[in-house]
Amino acid sequence: MVTIRRRDVIFSSIMIIFIWQFAAWLINRPILPSPILVFFVLWRDSINGDLPRHFLISFWRVIAGTLISILTAAPLGLVLGQSKRLNRFFMPIIYLAYPIPKVVFVPIILLFFGIGDTAKIFIIFLILFFQVLVLVRDQAANIRPELIHSVKSLGAGRRALFKYVYLPASLPAILTALRQSVGTAIAVLYIAELFATTEGLGYYIYYSGSTLLDYPAMYAGVIAMSFLGLGMYYSVDRLEKWLCPWQYTA
Repeated sequence: MVTIRRRDVIFSSIMIIFIWQFAAWLINRPILPSPILVFFVLWRDSINGDLPRHFLISFWRVIAGTLISILTAAPLGLVLGQSKRLNRFFMPIIYLAYPIPKVVFVPIILLFFGIGDTAKIFIIFLILFFQVLVLVRDQAANIRPELIHSVKSLGAGRRALFKYVYLPASLPAILTALRQSVGTAIAVLYIAELFATTEGLGYYIYYSGSTLLDYPAMYAGVIAMSFLGLGMYYSVDRLEKWLCPWQYTA
């Protein structure tokens, strides 16, 4: 497992800021303010504005949708990975539903669940559910048979196999699915927060840019949403190092 050093991340961030500043000088239009101005607005709205409230609301929606998807998709994926009969029955349904872009269901979900948090959380859950389910199922189905037989020879039953073989072997797949889905979940959260709502970073970005024409505030919202995605991504990395330490042994 390749680890990214902190100084490399800092260096890349500085390079992005320099490129951004150069582009702002080159374009010289209000639609692309300088990073200095944007970070000033980000600091100002974080101290005296509503940005922290919007951030926390978006954070709650993403975390709730993520936890629900893990608690439902991971056990189901383990069951399907262990049972060829159940997997054969559900495989056509999964293969039909998995490739469909879940973002197309946003208007339908809003019609059924309304404009509150439930609809946003369900959208995120729907996206993560199939990614976690498929990866965990494939991981559980590809566990070496000799490993299962050796544990069975020690008298382990189905519950012990689940706890000591299938679950530890599938943890990397669960975390990989989460890592791959973070960007998609944040993007869909932004789209969901554009519909009939006055809370969340998606609303803050759209309202600042399209209604108030406050472009520095719009970019500040984009940075805040980027921090949300990066924080979740690195949290998954930390969680993987804690739960799967064998993946980092050279």
